[in-house]
Amino acid sequence: MVFFSFICDVVGYFTRSPRLFEVGFWNMFVAAIAIFVAIILGQFEAGLAQLYPAVQPTLNFHTVMGWSLGAIIAAITAWRFVIRDRNPLKVPPAYLGVATFLICLVLLQVYLGTKLFWVYGLHVEPVVQAMKQRVSP
Repeated sequence: MVFFSFICDVVGYFTRSPRLFEVGFWNMFVAAIAIFVAIILGQFEAGLAQLYPAVQPTLNFHTVMGWSLGAIIAAITAWRFVIRDRNPLKVPPAYLGVATFLICLVLLQVYLGTKLFWVYGLHVEPVVQAMKQRVSP
């Protein structure tokens, strides 16, 4: 939703389409709610994982990034609401710059989550079985 919101705002900026700005706003609004659901489910999932020492730093960073993204997305959504309220036909370049930084943070979070699964094998059945047998992955 954050990516789609960003794309709508960038295309809307160049085409001056108020409909795209509206779509961008509502996607960011829903993303601000959805990220907290994702964080809670991620915390629950992390609690169920069979952890071993090598995975801990990445999982900790992923957790901190998740909570940070929740706060950042909530703040950016509030800013986007003010922008929409003041002038629904325009998005300032500063907002697009901050949104670009947000996209970079989201990509980092996706990378960390992917690393937890594909590199460290969290919730992957052979790794779980090895952990149960006390064999290091």
